[in-house]
Amino acid sequence: MLDGGRWLKKQLKQTLKAKGVSHPLSMKDKEIIEAIRKETVTANRNNCTRTAAYFQYYRNNPEMHWSLLAHLVSRNAGWNMTDLKGEYLPVLLSGKEQVDFFVFLERGNWLIFQDAYPQLLLYQYSRQIGRPLFHLLAPLGISAFMLPFWEKFWDDGNSERITKALIVNEQMYIEERVVQNHQYMQTVTDKVMFKLQDILDFNHILFPYETPNQKKTKLIGGTVHHFSAVDARVFFGKSLYHTLFSVKSRLEQITAWSEAHVHSGSRSDYWPDLFSLVKETPPGKVHELLESPCRRKHKGPKIYSPPLEQAWEDWTHQEAEPGDWFRNLTTLRWMKAKTKELDEDIESSYCRTIEEVEMAVTAKHTFKREEEA
Repeated sequence: MLDGGRWLKKQLKQTLKAKGVSHPLSMKDKEIIEAIRKETVTANRNNCTRTAAYFQYYRNNPEMHWSLLAHLVSRNAGWNMTDLKGEYLPVLLSGKEQVDFFVFLERGNWLIFQDAYPQLLLYQYSRQIGRPLFHLLAPLGISAFMLPFWEKFWDDGNSERITKALIVNEQMYIEERVVQNHQYMQTVTDKVMFKLQDILDFNHILFPYETPNQKKTKLIGGTVHHFSAVDARVFFGKSLYHTLFSVKSRLEQITAWSEAHVHSGSRSDYWPDLFSLVKETPPGKVHELLESPCRRKHKGPKIYSPPLEQAWEDWTHQEAEPGDWFRNLTTLRWMKAKTKELDEDIESSYCRTIEEVEMAVTAKHTFKREEEA
């Protein structure tokens, strides 16, 4: 286990015993809670606003590695959302399936932000005041699991430990609320198309960056398999974190790219030579790649990838379901397990996925024409 492991285990046992015990709050405490809630609601309007908030927070608090990781993963969530209204998926999915999938993605993105961002703000308020305010985690509805980790982080500033704790917490937070939620299981996670996406390696997480003296945007990242398995998501998140922060020069390039490219939700953010904000394929025609998208020597119409605000209106969410997922110490095994940097050739993998999806769209159009004939 990481340094301080025995202390953390002991503290986690104590937090389990103390769950449900409330303490009186001062007027200042109540003011801070109210300010945090208001700021969180404002920034949680849609995927673009929350993605921007994560990045700005990281710029102000670079020791909070999780915020940069969350920014990049949230960018990918936005790209997945706009894919549902882009070149290909509207051909493969019905209108209802598109909405169901969007709500699934949006709900998870919204839930994680409304749970994690108050924690980040509470740490920021603690720094401003000069003393820890983590006794306010429980009144903010944060899992008891996080209290010892924030207290330890305040003492030693271990960015890796608090990042891994947040990865575990946020994946457990959405486990029952989204991934194993009966409604979403019926409409999304148990649907053939969702399983097909896993087979096609469509669940990519891409980190764009540019190396010095190169105009071409490069990609690193990985593919999450078995999305419905919480342990797979946790280990994947830890691997993404290791990949992101393992090479300092590349980390700086990824951060610089994020600074220079405001997140719109369109995949043209990182590959404007392949994706377009407007639909270029003529009506009734099937988009055809003239060459491999990996080469990106594309002379025909680009792949349509709209901005988020054009693809989807802001979604109104019901309040987060109450309850604390933390019931025992079994999740500590995820903190101890070692992870390695992802070595997947994500650019080639993603390009193959584009080709496979386009072939599926072409096949569907061909089948439709044969039926009509």
